[in-house]
Amino acid sequence: MTRILRIITSADLHGGGPIEGARRFAEVWARDGHRQDLLTLDAPGERFLTDYPGEIFSVGPPRGRSLLNRYRYAPDMVPWLKANVGNYDAVIVSGLWRYMARGAMKALAGGPVPYFVFTHGMLDPWFKQSAPAKNWGKQLSWWWAEGPLTRHAANVLFTTEEEMILADKAFWPYRLNGAVVGYGTADVSGDPAAQIAAFRAALPTLGDQRFLLFLSRIHPKKGCDLLVEAFADVAAQDPTLDLVIAGPDQVGLVAGFQARADALGIGTRIHFPGMLKGDIKTGAFRAADAFVLPSHQENFGIVVAEAMACGTPVLISDKVNIWREVVADGAGLVEPDTLDGTRALLSRFVALSPTERAAMGTTARTSFLSRFHVEQAARGLMAFIEKRKAELRF
Repeated sequence: MTRILRIITSADLHGGGPIEGARRFAEVWARDGHRQDLLTLDAPGERFLTDYPGEIFSVGPPRGRSLLNRYRYAPDMVPWLKANVGNYDAVIVSGLWRYMARGAMKALAGGPVPYFVFTHGMLDPWFKQSAPAKNWGKQLSWWWAEGPLTRHAANVLFTTEEEMILADKAFWPYRLNGAVVGYGTADVSGDPAAQIAAFRAALPTLGDQRFLLFLSRIHPKKGCDLLVEAFADVAAQDPTLDLVIAGPDQVGLVAGFQARADALGIGTRIHFPGMLKGDIKTGAFRAADAFVLPSHQENFGIVVAEAMACGTPVLISDKVNIWREVVADGAGLVEPDTLDGTRALLSRFVALSPTERAAMGTTARTSFLSRFHVEQAARGLMAFIEKRKAELRF
């Protein structure tokens, strides 16, 4: 049995792809006889994953609004790591730009247990372009925490070749041993008809209407503003098609989107059900004509893989780093992350015949199984970690 410790900011599934991926990998590894525990910067007593197949150790501060609290400064992290890291064969650090990077560097760099760092797209140049002033603060943090952390890591892990290329020389000095490893999500299960019915029941304003689905965090980088505007431009092409924008509204954008939709005359055709979970979430994927993600930055896009698993065509921007695979397989459509690009995504899909849409959905399912199934991704990563540990003679 190989024992992995994964360090992650939070075990709250509202955090998106990193914790979802960590959970799915842990499930596969547990079935294979391995174990992954989590060390989080949640406050003690917070346990967001009650069915997680391993231990969750929470060493963070109580929730608050101070600068140190938002940074998730946790004085107990380094002592905990030094006392417990010897119980593990390897450590995975998931993410950057919070205290876990500094804490992991202090406790692990040069130590007896190899560690690996998943950047989860956090070195993408989009962040520098969208917030140049904030980027200076990240450069200072890079000198102090992330730079030494990544330099001493056995490997810095990227989920796609595109992500590794985009990250190159993101900060100075940039010295790390990068590697592209697989990533993915779990296959779907359950009764499709019952799941679709559960979703329809949870969103009665939609009724039996056909719809396009956005399902992710509602955040400026996701391009929801582009989606509302583009849908207004193409809505007349198909009066039977609505738009569902589902997900947690982390920065208070939904009210503005609803007001804009009302002003554009399509307020009754856009629905905001909030975060969807379980069968309701799966039912949304299954029932949708297509999944839409016009994001400005996605290192992988777990939700794209989830949609493909359900046999749903995906309409994505070329800033979702698996776009090349989607195009190569014919699993969906790709355009730039602009209003014109998002409008083209929707227009091109609406223009397809029902037969063409069904064929694209079938291809999406096949592409998921061959490229993004979590079992092959998790086993590939475990094999990579065990191989690197043997090479490093830890």
